[in-house]
Amino acid sequence: MISKDRIGVLIGENGRVKDQIERDLNVVLNVDAEAGVVATKARDDANPLAVLKAKDTVTAIARGFPPEKAFQLFDDSVILDVLDLRELFGKSESDIQRVKGRIIGRDGKSRRSIEEITQADISVDEYAIGIIGSYESVSLAREGMEMLINRRTHATVYEHLKNRSREIRRKGKIDLWKKGLA
Repeated sequence: MISKDRIGVLIGENGRVKDQIERDLNVVLNVDAEAGVVATKARDDANPLAVLKAKDTVTAIARGFPPEKAFQLFDDSVILDVLDLRELFGKSESDIQRVKGRIIGRDGKSRRSIEEITQADISVDEYAIGIIGSYESVSLAREGMEMLINRRTHATVYEHLKNRSREIRRKGKIDLWKKGLA
């Protein structure tokens, strides 16, 4: 499903975005603009994971990411995670708006800070938060989002994310060092 206001972004100028997804992933996208539905089908010689990558790419665009950021999902090492705020807060519009405000921050500062610390891309739309990046960066960004949702202060969240990010980088260096000795 995709909202009607995001269908134009998915198709792109002169069909450029849709064509790139189809060409690079070797799939066919059938877009029903009236119903807001996108069906994905792999071509005969497509990678079996191509349909899943295409689905994630379409979902990312539907969640507010620009196509260029969504195209990162073509890479096997990049994933998409979506936190559905309706699952967390039901129909409470005030809680959803409060959380979105905490995650975005004044003039987008909180979102940008979390993106810089975690190296993940974040998009906040009407009822969901999308995160694109490596498994580690997405996990770390989600951890920060959950802390903000649970009313932790921004300073506490940033400090926690910085510490965890250093820990992950240090562990990665140790793993590389061990592989070099093997």
